[in-house]
Amino acid sequence: MSRQTEGDHSGKRRSLLYSQLTEQERYTVGVLKRQGMSGRSIAGLLGRSPSTISREIRRNACHATDGAYRPSKAQERTNGRRRRSRRVRQHDVSVYEAIEGLLSEEQWSPEQIARWLALNDLARISHMTIYRHVREDQRRGGSLRASLRQGRKRRRKRTFGVEKRGRLQGKPMIDTRPEIIETRSEPGHWEGDTVMGAVDERDCLLTLVERSTGIALVAKLPQRTVTAVNRATLKLVRESGLPFKTITWDNGTAFHGYRELEQATGIRCFFAYPHRPWQRGSNENFNGLLRQYFPKRRSLASARQHHCDAIAHKLNSRPRKRYGYKTPIERYEELRPVLHLGC
Repeated sequence: MSRQTEGDHSGKRRSLLYSQLTEQERYTVGVLKRQGMSGRSIAGLLGRSPSTISREIRRNACHATDGAYRPSKAQERTNGRRRRSRRVRQHDVSVYEAIEGLLSEEQWSPEQIARWLALNDLARISHMTIYRHVREDQRRGGSLRASLRQGRKRRRKRTFGVEKRGRLQGKPMIDTRPEIIETRSEPGHWEGDTVMGAVDERDCLLTLVERSTGIALVAKLPQRTVTAVNRATLKLVRESGLPFKTITWDNGTAFHGYRELEQATGIRCFFAYPHRPWQRGSNENFNGLLRQYFPKRRSLASARQHHCDAIAHKLNSRPRKRYGYKTPIERYEELRPVLHLGC
């Protein structure tokens, strides 16, 4: 990705602060909706995001009566929110419009949103205030909570039994890899794993995460086998244009073809110990972010590589706390001044 493209994304996010509909636009929405036009078609005519139109109709429809959207009522409610916002000295309504957009469209966390707004001199707001806004929206019947990463998740007790996966003698373990990998001071050292979907299907995802920058690559696999993993890894290595020096794999049998991979690419491979996910912390964290788009026990059969590429790019463009709220792409550009990302 070029700097210009990254700048375009930043400019798009800045414009979210000024995306609130005007009174005239609300009357236009009301007329077009009565004519039977879809929210997406209305958005196209107004030059607005489809999510802006759907959010406007959802928030301001007359749910207590017939559920219809009435522009005069919508404007009255908007004015009321503005008055209440000023009365309690909260942030401007446009700030909350921007926050809702970043939550629902970009799936950023409240902490990332708060920090990004501050770094770009757009607003000063606490992430706890954003969480309160989400809870208030939930009480009103809104759906913002579903955009949080843990919005649908239930906690479960984790227990470890006897290791049942096949064992491969002589494979290089994580404690034998060079010390420089631990420092995260140079690019090229990756962590890898697979992400499963439904229990009874073979389709899965291969994820690779670079330790020093957080840049991630995702590949769709037809099955979790040595052949499929090696083929997808070779494709990612050759087409990404990113440096690969080492990969630290999960302990699964799908990675037992590492010797062929080393011979084909010169990449050194290492393995984490069973039931120690913290040894591949970057990869485990990314897989958790990926679950927002590919939930557990949900089929991956319909997923295509272009879906994986789009989601990987979205996550690579998301600010991270550990990098001072810079994105993985920005972090990589700091370490590699001349870079073209294809992910």
